[in-house]
Amino acid sequence: MTRRIILCALLAVFVTGNIASGKVRKNAKKKATPTAVVEQEREIDNYDFLYEGTGDDLNLDYDAMAINSLLDEAMSHIGARYRSGSKGPSAFDCSGFTSYVFRQLGVTNIGASSRDQYARNLPVSRSEMQRGDLVFFTSPSSGRGVGHVGIVVDVDPITHTFNFIHASSSEGVKISNSNEGFYARRFIGVRRVQ
Repeated sequence: MTRRIILCALLAVFVTGNIASGKVRKNAKKKATPTAVVEQEREIDNYDFLYEGTGDDLNLDYDAMAINSLLDEAMSHIGARYRSGSKGPSAFDCSGFTSYVFRQLGVTNIGASSRDQYARNLPVSRSEMQRGDLVFFTSPSSGRGVGHVGIVVDVDPITHTFNFIHASSSEGVKISNSNEGFYARRFIGVRRVQ
């Protein structure tokens, strides 16, 4: 997605530069008619041809609205109690919470357990982490394996620290920070739900 946005920006700069310098086409007439200018502007503003057949939804406003809806749903459960094996809505375990929140937005295939969610979803580097991504940690009982999951609420783009909402075994659904000692030592990775 990021590569496509960069490609569009480079294409826009290239096309705009060529139009400004008059290098639209070698065989083009020097004086464009008003209809030709309107057609040219319509082509410049429409980059859909780059993505035909990819099936990707490139509406960034929609993506932002979906993430906001996801986080609104997650936040509405702050304070819900923790119960092992619970999938909501009055009590959750960590993976029950994440799967419940995504399911409310129609996403049903993220996986049932934290290990399954880690294995199923798209790996993302910490530097590319975004709001709505899943973050994974070890737990006291999981050794070095995945034992806990939460949803990213916000990210500091410079330090790559983040706040995340999750079902904590001691305090229920709450927001924590990746710098907190327990989570800083146990962080494993990031996954993006597709």
